[in-house]
Amino acid sequence: METKQTVKVIGIHHVQLAMPPNREGEARAFYAGLLGLPEVPKPLTSTGQGGAWFESDGVKIHLGVELDFRAARKAHPALLVKNLDETVSMLLASGVEFVAAEPLDARPRGHIADPFGNQIELMEALESSGESG
Repeated sequence: METKQTVKVIGIHHVQLAMPPNREGEARAFYAGLLGLPEVPKPLTSTGQGGAWFESDGVKIHLGVELDFRAARKAHPALLVKNLDETVSMLLASGVEFVAAEPLDARPRGHIADPFGNQIELMEALESSGESG
């Protein structure tokens, strides 16, 4: 019997989402201003192409410009947050719609959209697993 070798995936470096051209200000307001992910400089090889990168400990979301942009309404990143109820209250007060979903693995969760319509899932971080930072 032949043994099949497999790739050993050990983690995710970053998630890339698309955005329309010339809307970096909205990206900054949402990802840095609202979600609290600091913007980081893009490498020289990526400058001049538009978009923006947002990174913190354990979370890297890179936005790249697509001229024929279509929002990702199904595919999405799922972000862990501390105190989902407080997060939802803050988002609603900022005009961001939150759509609750059935818990997954005992985690309360739901969905929001970025300014471009890309779906983002928010899930409660579980303190017992050390995810709450």
